[in-house]
Amino acid sequence: MSKETERKALHQAIWRVANDLRGSVDGWDFKAYVLGFLFYRFISENLTEYINAGEREAGDPDFDYRFLSHADAEGAREGIIEEKGFFIAPGDLFDNVRERAPRDENLNETLSRIFKSIEASATGTGSESDLRGLFDDVDVNSTKLGRTVAQRNDKLTRLIQAIGDLDLSYGESSIDTFGDAYEYLMTMYASNAGKSGGEFFTPQEVSEVLARITVMGKKSVNRVYDPACGSGSLLLKFTKVLGKENVRGGFFGQEINLTTYNLCRINMFLHDINFADFSIAHGDTLTDPAHWDDEPFEAIVSNPPYSTKWVGKDDPALINDPRFSPAGVLAPKSRADLAFTMHMLSWLAVDGTAAIVEFPGVLFRGAAEAKIRQYLVENNYVDAVIQLPEGLFFGTPISTCIIVLKKSKQDNTVLFVDASKQFVREEGNKNKLSAENQEMILETLAKRADVDHVAALVDADAIRENGFNLSVSSYVEAEDTREEVDIVELNARIKAIVERQAVLRASIDEIVADLEGGAR
Repeated sequence: MSKETERKALHQAIWRVANDLRGSVDGWDFKAYVLGFLFYRFISENLTEYINAGEREAGDPDFDYRFLSHADAEGAREGIIEEKGFFIAPGDLFDNVRERAPRDENLNETLSRIFKSIEASATGTGSESDLRGLFDDVDVNSTKLGRTVAQRNDKLTRLIQAIGDLDLSYGESSIDTFGDAYEYLMTMYASNAGKSGGEFFTPQEVSEVLARITVMGKKSVNRVYDPACGSGSLLLKFTKVLGKENVRGGFFGQEINLTTYNLCRINMFLHDINFADFSIAHGDTLTDPAHWDDEPFEAIVSNPPYSTKWVGKDDPALINDPRFSPAGVLAPKSRADLAFTMHMLSWLAVDGTAAIVEFPGVLFRGAAEAKIRQYLVENNYVDAVIQLPEGLFFGTPISTCIIVLKKSKQDNTVLFVDASKQFVREEGNKNKLSAENQEMILETLAKRADVDHVAALVDADAIRENGFNLSVSSYVEAEDTREEVDIVELNARIKAIVERQAVLRASIDEIVADLEGGAR
């Protein structure tokens, strides 16, 4: 069996677990249990492998942390937390709890204690903010799991057994497998969640395009950032594109939704990003941004919420905020899209690149948004605008676009790319960027030249004359796919049809006359 076949089989098994066990719990809510237990298993195995490797290298080939006494483990607690950011006592490891689960009449209380203990182990350390509240959405006492404690514990037992039965050993690394399993679950939940699914998860192929745009020509970058990071899929694409060792300074993000904020931190751990190498904050990026004191980011990627509301001009202090003040105007209260754009530009490094998914309206709407576009163009920050196909994102059929920003451009032009036809159709109404589609976009950006019906390199003066309209269709002429018509031939065909019609009409009149004569 090939690795890809094994991978698909695992995905099917994971989704079957998610559906078979959820019972009365809505699938959207049940994701917290599946992902939470997957995370619990991962950190248990990851910690055990880390400790075992160290002890076996030190001369004890048979050492296994699973069977270490509680007292001996406590003696190593501080060192373990310093390295891994958390501590799990041997008896609280996933495998040991799983083994006892069928006989544990208080399994819900056991799990609740363990989850709190794991989070508490980081209190007062550098990893405290990374662990705090990670298990909040895994409510082991919820009546949705069952009306009685026995029913809830039966559901929890079956869940922990099912997660434990998953063979997460394919590929070169079990770490990659955990991360892949997580991404698959997120994709499936997003596709089944309708509009809400698109609010926390960016399709993997779109994430990869954005990441690759920001690192074109580079083998490493200093610090990556997403101010509306959702579940972290965009940030983590840098581990695939560059390798996590080539992301110097780490991964940074902020997320306003508490549940999604927890999912993002879990995702970091599942991709084996050490607590010291990521900083994910909870809160409103526009009005209460984290990472104020951090150095600028060399790569920024984001898919912020489309046309979401924000306080805007109702907060007079915002017009003096150094992120927004350069444009001299704030984004409309009903459409915060360009507020996110200005925020990202402000925190972009001089040698950095930002790739932002935008709602198409920001490219052409007037009033305040037109003034912000004017600021971006006149200061030579807009490097490219890419029109994407419709139906790429979960829960919305709209065709989005990508705005690429840079602070150190080599010329005063903007490349407009029409990639609206670059997609393959999946089951249902979902479109996807294939590997070939992705390469077309990236190669067009790299060449930075006019291509008939695909790309146009436009001087800033021409954009100014066009009212700072940044719509791709204003600069890239669509291909005329209509067939050429031979007028002489068309007229001859029409004449023949008219003559034939006259013959048929005469024949019909004769038939009618004969019928009337016979009736008399």
